[in-house]
Amino acid sequence: MNSIYYDLHIHSCASPCGDDDMTPANIVGMAAVKGLDVIAVTDHNTCRNCPAVLAAAEEYGITAVPGMEICTSEEVHAVCLFSTLEAAMDFDMYIYERLPAIKNREDIFGRQEIYNCQDEKCGTIEKLLINACSVSFDDLWDLVRSYEGVMFPAHIDKNANSLINNLGFIPPDSRFKTAEVHDLKKLHGLRTSNPYLNSCRIISNSDAHYLPDIKEPELTIDVEENSIKRIVEALGAQRVQKTLDLQRI
Repeated sequence: MNSIYYDLHIHSCASPCGDDDMTPANIVGMAAVKGLDVIAVTDHNTCRNCPAVLAAAEEYGITAVPGMEICTSEEVHAVCLFSTLEAAMDFDMYIYERLPAIKNREDIFGRQEIYNCQDEKCGTIEKLLINACSVSFDDLWDLVRSYEGVMFPAHIDKNANSLINNLGFIPPDSRFKTAEVHDLKKLHGLRTSNPYLNSCRIISNSDAHYLPDIKEPELTIDVEENSIKRIVEALGAQRVQKTLDLQRI
């Protein structure tokens, strides 16, 4: 097993709430400076900056997993990661068709910018990405698996757009094997009130919208190898050892 430093929840300038400096190359460059091994750029309801992120990551020698932070019909946020860029872009098209036909207002919500592999702006996204799509949380696990991916609920300890806050509980028939906790000091209380989490791998990401907020190399996950496929497999696998749950180095 390899222990790798990670940050699997980062927003680029494609997210209307993402800072303009969060271009694909800037994100990867900051991750390299900080010493991370693997990152995922997970913009709201889109994967359209993933091609540029993966191209920059190859230049810097970092593993980048293509991903998205989806907003379900219940306004629950979940991180979706994919084994291939092709699958991620197919998923992007599927979700975009299921967003409300509401145009973004840059003066109100911010820009939604797409960058090419030379880190040059090459377009914008028309629909407002922070709206809920028509996919339910109950359907998300199977849907993402059909696109060679894995999903986990995002920042379950937050008071907005989290699984526990929006639904009031974790559905007992849930199938996710990993959960994201933003503030790890809350983990014990979360597990006490939500026993489902005792069988989950717990990770903590930055949810960065600004370059300095990208996570420092403090937490690791164990994977067979530092590759997109193995990372996605690990996050979708049942936790079998408590030591794999969370490691702080």
